[in-house]
Amino acid sequence: MKHATTLSALLMPLWLTACVTINVYFPAAAAQQAADRIVQEVYGKKPGTDQNKTPAATPGTEPRSDAGHPLTLARVFVATLEAVVPPAHAAANLNVSTPAIRALTASMAKRQDALQPYYASGAVGMTRDGLITVRNPGAVALRERNQVKQLVADENRDRNALYGEIAKANGHPEWESEIRATFARSWVSNARDGWWYQDGKGNWVQKK
Repeated sequence: MKHATTLSALLMPLWLTACVTINVYFPAAAAQQAADRIVQEVYGKKPGTDQNKTPAATPGTEPRSDAGHPLTLARVFVATLEAVVPPAHAAANLNVSTPAIRALTASMAKRQDALQPYYASGAVGMTRDGLITVRNPGAVALRERNQVKQLVADENRDRNALYGEIAKANGHPEWESEIRATFARSWVSNARDGWWYQDGKGNWVQKK
């Protein structure tokens, strides 16, 4: 019993510290998976298998009747601590299923048939900040230029709104810049060969 009391006294400061110092970090891996799913839906690609599923936990072995043993008490403490103060990585799922997010995704997907010929010709390119721009106006027939400018403006409006909505839906508006950077990578990595994009220095590169 003396050991149990001593252990509790030693672990109590850890409990109090954990309760006040836990931080929530940007879930980069989950964000990348979510971005890829949305971008693939917009581009009309078949999404890959979701690998963000957590396998079912294997039931543990029931402790023996030594419930008062210090090791057993430590295990109980750790389990209780994790239940009350989840580790930062436990909140790694990203909510991208709100009505606003779904509506923006559908709007962009509907626009892709009109945009793809201009991606292919190099008239429109992907910028490093997760948007698109008219890269080569000369590749667009004069009669189509206003239409292309409007397509680009509408697409950028939806993309900007999407990044903000995802950050807001997850209760972290400060994540918007990281979400934007994640999508910027995903738009390029899921694009077709031959499309143009800006590298990290702002130089135009043709995807191969």
